[in-house]
Amino acid sequence: MAWPPFTSFCSCLLFVFFFGLGSRICYGFRFGFDIHHRFSDPVKGFLGLDDLPEKGSLDYYVLMAYRDRLIRARHLAASYGQSSLLTFASGNDTFFSRSLGFLHYANVSVGTPSLSFLVALDTGSNLFWLPCDCKKGGCVTGLQTSSGDEIKFNIYSPNNSSTSEKLSSDSTLCRPSDQCSSASSNCCYKIVYLSSNTSSTGILVEDVLRLVTDDDQSKAVDARITFGCGQIQTGTFLMGAAPNGLFGLGMQDISVPSILAKNRLASNSFALCFGLDGVGRINFGFNGSSDQSETPFNVRQSHPSYNISITRITVGSNSSELEFSAIFDSGTAFTHLSDPAYTFISETFNSKVEEKRNSPDSVIPFEYCYELRANQSTFKIPNMNLTMKGGDNYFVKHPTASIPTPEGGHLYCLALLKSEDINIIGQNFMVGYHLVFDREKMVLGWKDSNCYNDENSNILPTTPSHSPVANHSPKWKSFTCTLTIRLVSYLALV
Repeated sequence: MAWPPFTSFCSCLLFVFFFGLGSRICYGFRFGFDIHHRFSDPVKGFLGLDDLPEKGSLDYYVLMAYRDRLIRARHLAASYGQSSLLTFASGNDTFFSRSLGFLHYANVSVGTPSLSFLVALDTGSNLFWLPCDCKKGGCVTGLQTSSGDEIKFNIYSPNNSSTSEKLSSDSTLCRPSDQCSSASSNCCYKIVYLSSNTSSTGILVEDVLRLVTDDDQSKAVDARITFGCGQIQTGTFLMGAAPNGLFGLGMQDISVPSILAKNRLASNSFALCFGLDGVGRINFGFNGSSDQSETPFNVRQSHPSYNISITRITVGSNSSELEFSAIFDSGTAFTHLSDPAYTFISETFNSKVEEKRNSPDSVIPFEYCYELRANQSTFKIPNMNLTMKGGDNYFVKHPTASIPTPEGGHLYCLALLKSEDINIIGQNFMVGYHLVFDREKMVLGWKDSNCYNDENSNILPTTPSHSPVANHSPKWKSFTCTLTIRLVSYLALV
């Protein structure tokens, strides 16, 4: 099956920024914040952009896979009987792609007077940075829509915030490698993100992050944090990836979860929930529940990360005793596995599906795709389970992606990418779970969740069928965009 050619991906990796989409719903003393997917309906509705890549279109999945290569519940905690939890002032709702997600957004407020920033979340990195006192060409200052309207981004400046202080070079958070090359006493930083041409450079500053207690009182809490004043961004940061800041959630001392725990504002833990309908939650200080499944982190002192061990893979009725490690990374859209895990999952999956396999095409990011017949509304796929170190099972709820074809038909694909080195559990394998990153017990916890109150839920059940085969419905929408990426005509970076 032939696909039309695609234009340059780099010109198409464009973000949308907006303010105030967060709800004001909060929970018991905890921190959380809103996350917004760049192609989510809230974003598109706010800007009136109907021509962004359709959820589930080939444009959509190619863009997500390409970015991966470059950068790599209301009152939910209260329902677990937890206290001492906090959320961001704009709420703890998260919004992202229903299909699998791209970058996920948090609407955060920083400084005095406070400014709002829509930052990308990343459990795979540590530093929180904002565009700040930008050097010429070093920041994205806004977006221009196809209608000519200009959306301006907030740009942070320590000089404009009465609560800001620049971090000195003798601070414990300033590493020897962060020393400025000049005689300045400031603490400089430069972070390179996998791709050698994507980086953020600037100085470290302290200021207040506006939070509220996550309960009915919503008491304001101002947390002093250290973050990067990003004066020069390069690579994909100038082409749409995190144009208004990046929120690192890693294990190192510089990350916001670490600072909140050190200052005794929240326990050393946070939780992410990825709903099946594209709505999610994030909260700081959440330690999970007694009935959750768990597996320990493999902590490497030189570069700590949310690395876990998988001891067995089961696809349908076939199992393989494959032991390997993988990183849970919320900043990666699709799961990346190296051999032999990739080949076992792919080939076993392929042997158990009924539909005709589509001929491999270099345009499609996935290797195993299958053609659906005209008017076919459901398809069967084998259940997939990852047995974690310790013996608990992690059932992958939505391992497939559905893509329309140029001829008006549809494919469904095993949304798994082959890695040559590192193994990454991306967001598509996190859907349907409330995940707890417990840095006190050093465990990853997970529990089935739709990220809503049970009584308010209007989405599909999350408990998987443990029979070898599960029925899936593509839930097709009316796809109006073509299969040629045209984003450059919709938005232009200012």
